[in-house]
Amino acid sequence: MKKLFQLNVEGRNRDRLLDASKHEVRKYVARQRRAALPEGVDYWDFACRFGSTEADATEVHFATLISLMDEAGKAGADAFFVSILGTRGIRVPKPLDASADSRSAQAKRVLHSQL
Repeated sequence: MKKLFQLNVEGRNRDRLLDASKHEVRKYVARQRRAALPEGVDYWDFACRFGSTEADATEVHFATLISLMDEAGKAGADAFFVSILGTRGIRVPKPLDASADSRSAQAKRVLHSQL
């Protein structure tokens, strides 16, 4: 999804246009998440860009997208550009930490000594 959302349209309330743009983004993401996952993929991830125009849009994290839209509305921007691209996400297991293993072993010894 690539779209330039206008916030100043004659005859329309600016706040309602901002709400409509956030709703459209959420609706698009929900539709993408319902799509069948390809084999070997754990979840849908999203590559997002945000800016006042397509040319100056920068990469942002998906979790910050709605708050950036709110900030643009409060700052009085006439329009903002949003690009969301669904990508394949694969979970990577966390590496085992040697210090965490020693702490858990020590906690088990303390627990058994109290019994």
